[in-house]
Amino acid sequence: MKIFLTGASGFIGGAVAEKLQEKHEIYGMARSEKSVEKLKSMGIRPVRTALNEVKIENIKGCKAVIHCAAFVEQWGSREQFWKTNVEGTRQLLEVARAAGVKRFIHLGTEAAFFYGQDMIDIDETYPYPKRSPFLYSETKREAEKLVLAANREGIFETISVRPRMVWGPGDQTFLPELKKAIQKGGFLWIDGGKAKTSSVYIDNLVVGIELALDKGKRGNAYFITDDEILTFREFFTQYLGTQGITPPNKNIPGWLARSIAFALESIWRTFGIKSAPPITRFAANVTSRIGTISIEKAKRELGYQPLLTVQQGMEAIRKE
Repeated sequence: MKIFLTGASGFIGGAVAEKLQEKHEIYGMARSEKSVEKLKSMGIRPVRTALNEVKIENIKGCKAVIHCAAFVEQWGSREQFWKTNVEGTRQLLEVARAAGVKRFIHLGTEAAFFYGQDMIDIDETYPYPKRSPFLYSETKREAEKLVLAANREGIFETISVRPRMVWGPGDQTFLPELKKAIQKGGFLWIDGGKAKTSSVYIDNLVVGIELALDKGKRGNAYFITDDEILTFREFFTQYLGTQGITPPNKNIPGWLARSIAFALESIWRTFGIKSAPPITRFAANVTSRIGTISIEKAKRELGYQPLLTVQQGMEAIRKE
């Protein structure tokens, strides 16, 4: 099967491309010549285009689209988040349907439901919030709603796969940010790192995406995790340990971390500072709130089971 893949040069998209090219022809979206060369080196056929600019001829002949690209930066403007995550998804849906694509797999996120609250053992019946103070949450929510609303039985089938806290070899988000904070002396456990969280190792997520492509029910969403629950302290200590790093034991109350993040963001926006503040409201809230997820639906309908346990994933990273 010919598959058009966005985000092919990134952490998640790259892992998806590497796995699926064993059985399929993968055409990866490339926004730059650097991306073109990277995709070629991976054995992926590059397609020189970008979100909001995809043309019918770019994906003509592809039976499926897997949409992994998104604006996931720690800091950015409403325009940046909205243009990429919402309008980019909208335009890709329109072009994919016009090009005759049969199945559209969207990489969603549990963050689409987050507005600063604890989320305890949530599943696919958990409702979208009316609003969220976090641009990433808001725009990923609106993007997913567009995807699921675009489903047309037998014509254009859409599915959303929702991971929580993706980690593993090639991680460009959590591990680099943790290491940077420790190197700068700014790492603090929020509430002692006691909040519980689900996570998903990259290989497990790829299994979930592949199953959704083959077995997912049209118009549905599926949470995908490692099916384990750890505290942030347990998880981050193990994750940093794979790099030979022991995190400091400094601590800050959650209410204070959230207040500081709010104040910093206000200052940054007032003065138009482009670089990210030391801590964002989203990061402070996520790491001080419970975020545990049930994956019973994915098990039941997709036959999903994690390929590796958290411990096995940690060992695999150590061997890298």
